[in-house]
Amino acid sequence: MYYTGGLVGAEIRPHGLPSHQMTMKRLLLIVAVITLYVLHQDFWNWRTAHPLVFGFVPIGLFYQGCFSVAASLLMWMLVKFAWPAHLEREVALNETEEEASK
Repeated sequence: MYYTGGLVGAEIRPHGLPSHQMTMKRLLLIVAVITLYVLHQDFWNWRTAHPLVFGFVPIGLFYQGCFSVAASLLMWMLVKFAWPAHLEREVALNETEEEASK
């Protein structure tokens, strides 16, 4: 148990956030992944190339371009907020111990 600036007794997670904030962030990331997965199934654009975006880009191609940007942003968010940094710290600690034992 730690004092976390107003949250007495709250457990601190690797990112420095109390556990209930980490749970909410994890839930939002899961919802974002599921939402992006569902949006990838763009059945509403299968039967038409119209309207043309910017006068020459078929709507399906434009949709896939926007989807790719959204997927890239989601992957950035996953790396930023859900990366298991504790595993990297363990590897660094093991490497330091190995170098010290030489």
